[in-house]
Amino acid sequence: MSGGAQHEKREKDEAVARLARLDACAVSDALDSLGLPGAALGLTALSAPRRIAGRAVTVELVEPSAEAAGSGRHLGTAAVDAAGPGDVIVVAHAGRTHVAGWGGVLSSGARRNGVEGVVVHGACRDVDEARELDLPLYATTGVPVTARGRVVERAWNVPVDIAGVPVAPGDLVIADASGVVLVPAARAEEVLAKAEAITTKERAMVERVRAGHPMADVMSADYETMLDR
Repeated sequence: MSGGAQHEKREKDEAVARLARLDACAVSDALDSLGLPGAALGLTALSAPRRIAGRAVTVELVEPSAEAAGSGRHLGTAAVDAAGPGDVIVVAHAGRTHVAGWGGVLSSGARRNGVEGVVVHGACRDVDEARELDLPLYATTGVPVTARGRVVERAWNVPVDIAGVPVAPGDLVIADASGVVLVPAARAEEVLAKAEAITTKERAMVERVRAGHPMADVMSADYETMLDR
């Protein structure tokens, strides 16, 4: 690996480490203050409900047709084989809830490779297996219906849409009990710095609460200006 490539990798790893010290709400607030979309609404933790942070490895699923015959491989397999620690597999399943866009064998592969977690915009299945594997899985819902003959992988590691939020390979992903938030890589430094500042303000507010200040004073003085620069 060249010196330039090593420097870029260190910068990426540091961005993920900074993201992991935040929460989804602070990152969402930071994006909001910058006028950027980010919160992927309707997705929730179905297994191992702990915070995850990493870079997106994307998968795009479509319904089979003459125009979209698919890649010819089983959906998600290329992404699983390519992903590892520091990565979050993000499946663009177009919000479908009548058919799974992820399943148990894929979860086993993701867990084996040390993937941080999986985000599916739509339904997934074999949720019990993901729980047994302790693999964080964020999706719209669980469903037992197989993908066979119903959806195929059009491509992987391409720009996709997740609940109305554009996601490109390498974008930052954070998810916790409050939901899933996506950060464009090109704005990562700006968003992270803003989210860190918001987190510092929130901690100061909590300290004032613990010190006995009236809630009305704490919230009135700080909440509405939380996102101000």
